Amino acid sequence: MTSPPIDDELLMFASTIAAEAAGLTLEYFRRQDLRIEHKRDGSEVTEADRAAEAHLRAAIAARYPGDTIIGEEAGTSGGGGQRQWIIDPIDGTSSFVRGVPLYASLLGVIDEHGPAIGIISIPALDECIVSGRGRGARHNGEPVAVSKVGSVADSCICSSSFDQQWWPHGALDAVTGSGAKTRTWGDGYGYLLVSTGRIEGMLDPELRTYDIAPMLTIIPESGGRITRWDGETELVDHAGWIATNGVIHDELLEMVRS
Repeated sequence: MTSPPIDDELLMFASTIAAEAAGLTLEYFRRQDLRIEHKRDGSEVTEADRAAEAHLRAAIAARYPGDTIIGEEAGTSGGGGQRQWIIDPIDGTSSFVRGVPLYASLLGVIDEHGPAIGIISIPALDECIVSGRGRGARHNGEPVAVSKVGSVADSCICSSSFDQQWWPHGALDAVTGSGAKTRTWGDGYGYLLVSTGRIEGMLDPELRTYDIAPMLTIIPESGGRITRWDGETELVDHAGWIATNGVIHDELLEMVRS
């Protein structure tokens, strides 16, 4: 049974607050007095991360108080409803704190039918993908589509890191030895590149739910395909994910699984 298209009003609301939060991060970007802290896992977090997430949480709670909100910085809150808003206020904080403009602000919505809304904002580049289930995906307001490249060898494949220690044994060698061009246009930006047809594939061996939730709507609505490394599509924390133009998906999936 086909899931129903997402409500236009809900999509417009999500698009508006995502733009507001992304714009808020720019107020902190490349500031000399930016306060940077380190979380228990050693990753960086800034006042910009917290401010953007707080803005989204307040807006969602005021409009949809029964919904559940899951964010990277403040965990889970809300009314406990089945619809979930999943927030990564700054995806690529390591880029953000170093003044690199490829960081993203991510917002995803999952409802009782599955992935519903996905938004990737790259505010420092003035790029944004907004997608809704059954509504397609738009890049800065224009419809997008994945590329039609038909083989991994002719593709450009990205990952947030090609560090051997991060990849399962043999998987990295299979991808880098495939003949594909490999680049590290990582984090949310890489998935935006897949959805707009500029690259053919994006692989990450391990992601949190807030890193990948928006892509579960964006990639299919752009005409591509996204799965975990085991070929399944259910949103699972700490899983590996592959997003492609769909044409090369099985070939690339076989490389990393073998």
